[in-house]
Amino acid sequence: MSQRNPVSGGTPITEEIAIELRHIVFGCSVSAPKHEWLRTGLVYRESDQELGYGLKSPRNGTRGLLSVVQAQIIKHLLFEKRGKDQHPRPDMMLKPSRARQIEALWIAIADILWRIGEKSKCSVVLPQDIVHIPQSHKYLQDGVTEKLNIFEFTDLEDLQIFIKRYTHVFEDDPGPGALLILYSAVLTRGISKIRTDLDDEKAYLVTGVEEGSHCIVTLLLTGRATPYLHNGVVYVGDEDHYAMPQFGILTRSEVGLLVWDEYTEGKCEESRQPGSRLKTPSLPVWVSSCTGHYGVLFNTNRELLRNYHAERRFDLHYYTCGGTHSLLSVDTRYNEDEMHAGSGKEDFSTAPPLEKLVHTKWQDARVAWTGAAPVA
Repeated sequence: MSQRNPVSGGTPITEEIAIELRHIVFGCSVSAPKHEWLRTGLVYRESDQELGYGLKSPRNGTRGLLSVVQAQIIKHLLFEKRGKDQHPRPDMMLKPSRARQIEALWIAIADILWRIGEKSKCSVVLPQDIVHIPQSHKYLQDGVTEKLNIFEFTDLEDLQIFIKRYTHVFEDDPGPGALLILYSAVLTRGISKIRTDLDDEKAYLVTGVEEGSHCIVTLLLTGRATPYLHNGVVYVGDEDHYAMPQFGILTRSEVGLLVWDEYTEGKCEESRQPGSRLKTPSLPVWVSSCTGHYGVLFNTNRELLRNYHAERRFDLHYYTCGGTHSLLSVDTRYNEDEMHAGSGKEDFSTAPPLEKLVHTKWQDARVAWTGAAPVA
């Protein structure tokens, strides 16, 4: 167990900020927010065991956010600089001790917020016992928002020390850990900028999507809550309207995003399909959204996306916070053999959804997996 330091200091949240937060996150400040956001913490599976790197949670609207944190945890465990006590074998690195679990979590949270703050500043919110905002016709208390204190940082090391000190607050189960990360991300980005990112004055972050909206995922992955997943800026308009910019993904992401949905397959919704900056991140870790179910795909070889030969045949781990784990074998050599033979492409229309997800990155690759490959 991590040491439970009582939360102290910070600036009490004001009624204005609380109302704005509830509006941009939940769409309203006078009705109760979705219950799961008040009771979903960041909880690990048992340390030193198979899947010890994994967070666990029920299937609800926090799953997208938790999957981004999960991807950052995996990135840290596999690819960050290792101390003398770290095992060089990937299979052992994925069985972290309790101390390594805690370290990976506070580093993941700090990295996410620091990236959103453009590596220059960020805000963190944590609850205390004192209620700062009374219930009124403008604000319905939820047990968390009105108790928040805001902490500001302009130095990454100070931020990391702070998150490390209060990691237990994010881990509380039941607890508001997922909501604290989302609120902190929103305040770090700035509420007005989030509204601009969403490109719809009536939009908000926690929608009716069962496992969470893509905008929450893009906020945590890229620092901008954009609904558009294409590269760069695309101007959209017609002869009767001025072309308006749609701001997609502006830089290559360190952790990627892959999306496949049966309802948009084959349709001309390019803005909702990840471009190369998300499909080809700098490290082989991807948040995945497959038929609306979030998970994480990853390979343990740092050089996978930098080496053509490594991408000819390789394994992918697939993990969800619901406990699903599958090992996929991806073989792209089949493409070359078919091209040399002059035969047509294989029909993958009846392939399982997870295989179709993989095909959004490695088109026409052959995919096999150990055991069943559910997506929930």
